[in-house]
Amino acid sequence: MKLFVGLDVSLEKTAICVISEHGKIVREAQAASEPEALTRWIKELDETIAAVGLEAGPLSQWLYRGLTEAGLDVVLMETRQVKGALKAMPIKTDRRDAEGIARLLHLGWFRPVHCKSVSAQEVRAVLGARKAVQQGMIALEMSLRGLLRNFGLKVGAISRGRFEARIRELATGNPMLVAATEPLLRARAALRQELAGLERRVRQLAQDDPVCHRLMSMPGIGAVVALTFRSAVDDPARFTSSKKVGPWVGLTPSRNQSGERDVSGGITKAGDVNLRRALCQAATVMMHRGRATWLRAWAAQVARRRGRRRAMVALARRIGVILHRMWRDGTVFWIEPSVTSHAA
Repeated sequence: MKLFVGLDVSLEKTAICVISEHGKIVREAQAASEPEALTRWIKELDETIAAVGLEAGPLSQWLYRGLTEAGLDVVLMETRQVKGALKAMPIKTDRRDAEGIARLLHLGWFRPVHCKSVSAQEVRAVLGARKAVQQGMIALEMSLRGLLRNFGLKVGAISRGRFEARIRELATGNPMLVAATEPLLRARAALRQELAGLERRVRQLAQDDPVCHRLMSMPGIGAVVALTFRSAVDDPARFTSSKKVGPWVGLTPSRNQSGERDVSGGITKAGDVNLRRALCQAATVMMHRGRATWLRAWAAQVARRRGRRRAMVALARRIGVILHRMWRDGTVFWIEPSVTSHAA
């Protein structure tokens, strides 16, 4: 008898549900959220393990590798699809979620998710740290602006380099304001220094990576976008066609069709939110400040027909498609269209 194992993973404990090929619950339990503990528990089952399923999440990549290395057939399941299916259950508990995952696995009603390599996760960790430090610095700047605004003191539009001097200029003469702003300025200075170090690290990582170096041949694609794309896709071979990158990253229109009703909405926003934002930022740069290329000219034509917002989304989607094609074919971006154009 074949068994299907569903895992609902939390930080400390994992709820386990085992169902048979006939859909009957065979066993339920809890184990520590560690690859060794889960492997030991699963391998104690007497019957053949058809598959082990778990929802993609913070611990899932680590657990996936550990369980796969132990010889188990493991499936990472797309979070949005799993959550949508589990919403139909009237009672939500970890035990019920594990059962739901096992049943989705048994029925085959799931979309598998690629398990990223360790190197891709390491790059994403550096990019995540850069983003966290950057957001922390912006939050401090907004706090300083808000603090002074309460006293009618307006910072105004100012460069990042002159921000500290401007705050001190406004706070001078009021000891209480100086006492309030100085700790925030010191914290901002520390974050700014750390951000500069992370920026150097990101640029070096991109320069040392041949794939990123190739991707950056496209105008508007810098180190952050190139590394974000490379670490998100991880393996270009998992897309049979470059055109599949657009739907995967959530840059295609949603559709709601039933009977005579057929409505196209905004983009689906599926997939990696950081990659989607990076591609949209690259599209914005290319449209407004980028070098003149056939791709920018194409976006300008779309903007005239359908508006700048839709043109930006269309350009972001096409940038993703072209970057994948460049990576897969080992080519650089052509400023002028060629016979072997990347527009596919």
